[in-house]
Amino acid sequence: MLEELKQQVYEANMELPAKGLITYTWGNVSGIDREKGLFVIKPSGVPYEELKPEDMVVMNLQGEKVEGEMNPSSDTPTHLELYRAFETLGGIVHTHSPWATSVGHFLRTVHTCYPFLFSAPAFALV
Repeated sequence: MLEELKQQVYEANMELPAKGLITYTWGNVSGIDREKGLFVIKPSGVPYEELKPEDMVVMNLQGEKVEGEMNPSSDTPTHLELYRAFETLGGIVHTHSPWATSVGHFLRTVHTCYPFLFSAPAFALV
């Protein structure tokens, strides 16, 4: 089920450690198939070096696991609420980038990019 989307989400997840955007297993990517009302997300706690496309977890928009042997990311409720709130959203990337975290320590305004289109003090986003 959703094999192409699983592959895309897997590949996007693998970019996170390759680009230095995450530490340990903290962070994830998900993608949604709006026609089917299902989204694919990284499983919880799986080291990136052990991750495989078939490990991706398929969820519905009611928050129920539809397919997958592992538990979905602990961030699944956040992804779910964002998919419900923003109907044009096609995917979500959640990182703990050391650079963004560093900016947060300076308590400066962070100008976010699409889809949020707002600015906020860094401490309000952390």
